Amino acid sequence: MKKKSGQKAKPKQQSPVVEFYETQAAAERGDAEAQFHLGMFYHEGHGVSRDHAQAAHWYRVAANQGDASAQLNLGFLLNRGNGVIQDCAQAVHWYRKAADQGMAEAQFNLGVSYQNGSGVSKNDEQAVYWYRKAADQGYAQAQFHLGAMYHNGWGISADHAQAAHWCRLAADQGSADAQSYLGVLYTLGQGVTQDHTQAARWLRKAAKQGEAYAQYNLGVLYAFGQGVAQNHAQAAGWFRKAADQGHIKAQYNLGLSFDRGEGVTRDRAQAESWYRKAADQGHAGAQAALGKLKVS
Repeated sequence: MKKKSGQKAKPKQQSPVVEFYETQAAAERGDAEAQFHLGMFYHEGHGVSRDHAQAAHWYRVAANQGDASAQLNLGFLLNRGNGVIQDCAQAVHWYRKAADQGMAEAQFNLGVSYQNGSGVSKNDEQAVYWYRKAADQGYAQAQFHLGAMYHNGWGISADHAQAAHWCRLAADQGSADAQSYLGVLYTLGQGVTQDHTQAARWLRKAAKQGEAYAQYNLGVLYAFGQGVAQNHAQAAGWFRKAADQGHIKAQYNLGLSFDRGEGVTRDRAQAESWYRKAADQGHAGAQAALGKLKVS
């Protein structure tokens, strides 16, 4: 969701309520930027009770005057059905208007719409086109998504070096998704020279941000001593963090840790509990492990 920045600071702090009424007055006089900000106030409950319907109303008024930030935020509400009837096609309509004005976040959202076929026919080539426009402006999530498109060959010829390039740009901006992906590329040696130390470095950055796949993959490196000193307690600790988020392989591996007593005190009940969580998600190894526990 877009917020405008770069405005001059007011000489003294105003209360949110006063700020709201001053903005409302300007919006009612037809000031598009004030209309956008009034929508934001309603959207966030700043100086007024949160009201997505009113937010959508004022975003639409400003959007019809060509305000790109309002067009983006109106698309955001339409896409989710917040304050309006959900209409993904209308969301795409407004994203496109903002994207055509060069707004990177709108370009990214338009790319996501094309990739998912949400409000528009699925078209990976168009997704790549819009991701690239936003990525070229330094928008981290677009850089990550463009890297993933290159890695998987979706809408463009597969190119692991390009995948690593774009993921690194996003990872350097702190994108946990990109850091996790880059860690996997280093683990596999795809687009970069295989380097488990670098893999562990990037996976740790993402794992500390709570990214479940990175937590699981970092646990695997600790379990096998790749890029880090082997440490089963660390492995089990990272498996647990990912497992608590529902990561199926982490749940199975945590079950194994308890089953074998690796990094944790051996505990049959805990092993069964984690195996069952993974088995309920269809993990064949966990289902087999549960069967062995019952007959042992």
